[in-house]
Amino acid sequence: MIVDKLFEHVKERGHVCIGLDTDYSYLPETYAKQFKSKAEAIYNFNKEIIDATYDLAACYKVQIAYYEAIGIDGLKAYSDTLKYIKEKGQISIADIKRGDISKTAEMYAIGHFSGDFEADFVTLSPYMGINDSIEPFLKYIKEKEKGIFVLVRTSNKGAKDFQYIKDENGLNLYENVADMVEKLAEENSGSCGFSSIGSVVGATNNEESEALRKKLKTSFLLIPGYGAQGGRAEDIKAYLIGGNGAVVNSSRGILLAYKKESDGEKNFAMCARNEVIRMRDDIRAYL
Repeated sequence: MIVDKLFEHVKERGHVCIGLDTDYSYLPETYAKQFKSKAEAIYNFNKEIIDATYDLAACYKVQIAYYEAIGIDGLKAYSDTLKYIKEKGQISIADIKRGDISKTAEMYAIGHFSGDFEADFVTLSPYMGINDSIEPFLKYIKEKEKGIFVLVRTSNKGAKDFQYIKDENGLNLYENVADMVEKLAEENSGSCGFSSIGSVVGATNNEESEALRKKLKTSFLLIPGYGAQGGRAEDIKAYLIGGNGAVVNSSRGILLAYKKESDGEKNFAMCARNEVIRMRDDIRAYL
């Protein structure tokens, strides 16, 4: 299962998931001007980041919104980025956050687990129900070596608008979602002991992290919120089991690392590499 490969990457390389949430404004100006279009510049920037970091990263997360915003050319850059990640022997997470009724979800599964936009994992919203929003993706986990990360508890401030609504038993909505995801995860676990049915759990709001991890015993975790959103390396430890079972995403912190250096624009890819090493070692120091 794809989770076994992800488990091995974490074991060998550390917990860093590099977020290629690449906005055109993130590119060094002199570098960007070499290309005919924004999409071409973004794709080539991504390639250089991948070339400099593929031996260090556990995986790459590509947020589709940054590419959709550019139009057709942007979606080609998205597709080419996913294909390049695969060429380098790496794991891709398509951050698409889809969640719709069954037939539409079935089309999303086809669209993002095959063809031009094929990825290893996708992120999903369970809000419209497990049978509707999640079920159509499950056959790809069993038959096509794919995986999913289901939104359970996110790191943004607005998470408390809905995710913390309590039921008649005093459980938060996100806890009920966690229980449902874990049930599915247990039915689809790999040889590593974790499942290709993973959960998105924010690095912030850490006061509930240990209790949440006890619910999600089998689910591999995708942890956003590190760095720019306030998540710290010390917040990660509670989510790990035996030092594994989670990847920690950083996007701007890695892509914009060059801005911290006086000659960073010329060496943006190496600056990204150095930031991945710093982040990896920062997390390891708390294990």
